[in-house]
Amino acid sequence: QVQLVESGGGLVQAGGSLRLSCTAYGRTFNMHAMGWFRQAPGKEREFVAAVKWNGGTDLTDSVKGRFTISRDNAKNTAVYLQMNSLKPEDTAVYYCYVPQSPFLPVQVGGINGYWGQGTQVTVSS
Repeated sequence: QVQLVESGGGLVQAGGSLRLSCTAYGRTFNMHAMGWFRQAPGKEREFVAAVKWNGGTDLTDSVKGRFTISRDNAKNTAVYLQMNSLKPEDTAVYYCYVPQSPFLPVQVGGINGYWGQGTQVTVSS
């Protein structure tokens, strides 16, 4: 059974930093893209960042220059989201996501993949 375990959320002041981690258990995803979504109160879940198996990255415009995504294809595949210069509008529950197939992109999200349980990020002004 696949499980994505997230950690690293919390409360931080505007301008601060947080690092989110997500480790996959039950299956290796070395050839899959991995990524992050977020959902703010009253809003739809949105794509944040993705990293391909070869390290290529994609970030949504609102976080470019502030967030960095990376991965570690060791025993348990892990993906990280380094968030700098955080803003109050970054406040959301952040979800780790891995598509079921290595041929599917992260950006679409949806039911054809695995989701983490979510970790709360709160940025105070």
